[in-house]
Amino acid sequence: MPAAFPVPKIAQQLPGTLARCSPRAIPSLDVIFESFTTPQAGAISGVPWWAGTPTQPVETAGGIALLCPSQLLPVPKGEQRRSQGVGWEPGMPHNPSVSAAVRLHDSISEEGHHYLIFDLVTGGELFEDIVAREYYSEADASHCIQQILEAVLHCHQMGVVHRDLKPENLLLASKLKGAAVKLADFGLAIEVEGDQQAWFGFAGTPGYLSPEVLRKDPYGKAVDLWACGVILYILLVGYPPFWDEDQHRLYQQIKAGAYDFPSPEWDTVTPEAKDLINKMLTINPSKRITAAEALKHPWISHRATVASCMHRQETVDCLKKFNARRKLKGAILTTMLATRNFSGGKSGGNKKNDGVKESSESTNTTIEDEDTKVRKQEIIKVTEQLIEAISNGDFESYTKMCDPGMTAFEPEALGNLVEGLDFHRFYFENLWSRNSKPVHTTILNPHIHLMGDESACIAYIRITQYVDSGGIPRTAQSEETRIWHRRDGKWQIVHFHRSGAPSVLPQ
Repeated sequence: MPAAFPVPKIAQQLPGTLARCSPRAIPSLDVIFESFTTPQAGAISGVPWWAGTPTQPVETAGGIALLCPSQLLPVPKGEQRRSQGVGWEPGMPHNPSVSAAVRLHDSISEEGHHYLIFDLVTGGELFEDIVAREYYSEADASHCIQQILEAVLHCHQMGVVHRDLKPENLLLASKLKGAAVKLADFGLAIEVEGDQQAWFGFAGTPGYLSPEVLRKDPYGKAVDLWACGVILYILLVGYPPFWDEDQHRLYQQIKAGAYDFPSPEWDTVTPEAKDLINKMLTINPSKRITAAEALKHPWISHRATVASCMHRQETVDCLKKFNARRKLKGAILTTMLATRNFSGGKSGGNKKNDGVKESSESTNTTIEDEDTKVRKQEIIKVTEQLIEAISNGDFESYTKMCDPGMTAFEPEALGNLVEGLDFHRFYFENLWSRNSKPVHTTILNPHIHLMGDESACIAYIRITQYVDSGGIPRTAQSEETRIWHRRDGKWQIVHFHRSGAPSVLPQ
């Protein structure tokens, strides 16, 4: 772990106690951790965590994870209030037999850092698990949405509305086959009494917002069922029912309930599945199906005889692209926030130029456009150089183009976030450098997003042509996203995400 993220004192005690945890969160104040050490540490999107296994039973089967979200920056008072404001969350899945949510056990402030104690959830995102399966059918989608609905029903019975259901917040408890789906990120959740309808504010993620929220009408539990309808639509074909790059047009689509079931992908979906989607995506929330009613729908309750068992390869392929787009957007947002945090001292200079931009707007636009083209070409060029180093097995050149703390999601890591260069060194030393056969790589459809002067994100399709051990030419395809950051005039990769075929050349 980086020195910037010290292991908290409570995690250094071997054995140690969570004596500062509130009694309501953990039944016993002397929960002893058998192992709560650095080898059990990791990172989620650059945020470090430490995991431990309790020797005494607690209301979580997978252990407890300690997350430090504040890094070196002090936690703003508003954020501290927010974390303290979810005090109801630890008690949500109080019934141990219903593990509906990732539980927040407590929050602890220590030496300038703010630590959150959660259930340990190691299975990754549900949608990433689906695309890794060899077989995926409509019946599997039915089982997935059933688990999601059961979790939503439990929350609703507890008087909690999630308000931000989306693929990123659907996690698997473990990497075991058939692991339970858990709802995560209750940061936007609200408490309601019964079927209470009120205006609780504008909250959620654009593509999953319900019509009543967009209209700023009173709303309640039904907003979660609308989001479930969007998720189910994606589970069946791999793309969302509502989509537009322009957010205003997207919201107009949602408010009008303007979606359909186009051919040919929907031709193989059963009418019962479409019926459930229609009942979830009903514009009038009072007529929208509830979680309890949805669980009784024939497509779920009689899955074995109603849902199709045909493998849906096109859905899996579309889901891979859908996941890649989600990761790209997340990476862009993360880098934009990081750029904003580390470039605060430049704001004065930017303000100084405002008058010039206003007085000669057209000239500046032309100059900026030319500059943008040049910079985008520069990003494509360094990306091609990086891939050339990979194809040639040139680890020395590769390391010069990568930040030492680079993070990565790729097929070889089996769904885990890897940090540093050691993981990649193995493939250079044991495969790429020993490959004497020709390799040709092509970058297709590159999309570059410039984030300030020092950061850029590129997403593209990578086609790799190679010759296998039998002398037969082969082709592999992957979707890649790379985040570049310029330090001392030199571009370096700080994060990349790759889905599709492994970069390893099949032997």
